[in-house]
Amino acid sequence: QITTVSGNEFLLQSDIDFLILDWFHAIKNAIDRLPKEQRITSRNLEFKLRRSSSIELLHNLDTESKEPKPEHRKSLIFRLNYSASDTNDRNRVKSRLKKFISRRPSLKTLQEKGLIKDQIFGSHLHLVCEHEKSTVPQFVRLCIQAVERRGLDVDGIYRVSGNLATIQKLRFVVNQEEKLNLDDSQWEDIHVVTGALKMFFRELPEPLFPYCFFEQFVEAIKIQDNATRIKSIRSLVKKLPRPNYDTMKILFEHLQKIAAKESVNLMSTQSLGIVFGPTLLRPEKETGNMAVHMLYQNQIVELMLSEYSKIFGSEED
Repeated sequence: QITTVSGNEFLLQSDIDFLILDWFHAIKNAIDRLPKEQRITSRNLEFKLRRSSSIELLHNLDTESKEPKPEHRKSLIFRLNYSASDTNDRNRVKSRLKKFISRRPSLKTLQEKGLIKDQIFGSHLHLVCEHEKSTVPQFVRLCIQAVERRGLDVDGIYRVSGNLATIQKLRFVVNQEEKLNLDDSQWEDIHVVTGALKMFFRELPEPLFPYCFFEQFVEAIKIQDNATRIKSIRSLVKKLPRPNYDTMKILFEHLQKIAAKESVNLMSTQSLGIVFGPTLLRPEKETGNMAVHMLYQNQIVELMLSEYSKIFGSEED
């Protein structure tokens, strides 16, 4: 914090010690470069750079004389004081936090008492399905139904962002309440529903395309022969865990309906691939060129939409 006697205050904040010291020296050098006549126009100007180490820069000048007094020729006084009380305060806070954490009830206990409900957003897909005794999360079904009722013809559906505050409100409601009515007026904007559905898939701890399948799907999309590429993708899809497969099938069937209305909503399979590629599949650890990975992610989703019947259809098909 830099405070002048005229009442002006400036705050420079960082948790990095060497950066604070850089600022400290920059201010010192700036003052040193000032002409003498400018240096003595301000009386008792005081700068304080404070963090836990209490770094202080004091600058006192005599304005009553045209020339600095001898005792003020070295007008910059620096003090670096490490406060033991600051350290003690931090240790006391840490100790209290440890005691609080050790005494708080477990998540399981809070859930058994009904104080905390099982979360939908941010939970593993198979856990959500196990809790609901289904293979497709109810929230996904409700969102798809709402979009198909009133969003197929909406320009930029899934591409246009809804109001983030309202999406977060919907997320909270889904996590805290069992019943959800997406026809309620507060969810009237269909972009809020699509935004929440995309958020659900983004917040899965493991994406809809499990991490262990990522490289296999990338290798499959690289295959030059189209028939072989489709066959390879189909084979990988059939190997997915049941919740992943069933959720993926209902989602891609829905997105295919969106693409079928491209002339109205302007959302082609390519557009949907760009929107959903990074949302539905990603590597566990980002290595190599992210732009190349994103290209493959988009192409995989686009192909699966274009060839939906061949990939998700029965063997006879």
